[in-house]
Amino acid sequence: MAKMMSFSCASKAVSLLLLLILATLVSAKESGDVTELQIGVKYKPKSCDIQAHKGDRVKVHYRGKLTDGTVFDSSFERGDPIEFELGRGQVIQGWDQGLLGMCVGEKRKLKIPAKLGYGEHGSPPKIPGGATLIFDTELVAVNGKPSSEEKTDGSEL
Repeated sequence: MAKMMSFSCASKAVSLLLLLILATLVSAKESGDVTELQIGVKYKPKSCDIQAHKGDRVKVHYRGKLTDGTVFDSSFERGDPIEFELGRGQVIQGWDQGLLGMCVGEKRKLKIPAKLGYGEHGSPPKIPGGATLIFDTELVAVNGKPSSEEKTDGSEL
């Protein structure tokens, strides 16, 4: 009888643990949080003559949002893309990884987990700690060479 009771308690403990794990996964899915970098190609030019590689000087338009849709920064609205050296730690890791191999004129959506963004501390006041970040990006130029295709205002991102 005692063995059956301890088995029953162990069974309940395992069930509770599985329920907690499932609840955590559902909560993360509902909130839009991710644990790994996700890269979605939204537009790729017909020809890809120039790609971004580590060490290249890139110019990128972006719109940064939280998972609830709140925009915390956007170069499109300012009309001023950010310029930096790719893969050198000048931007968050999610960008250094998510923009590699991108063609000039290409548009990507990056879903960046906190560990590749601003971490557990965030970037107050606009980005809370532990936040998953979503960036709509467009590679404008690599090493000063722009796309030969038509420019965009970011409205179709």
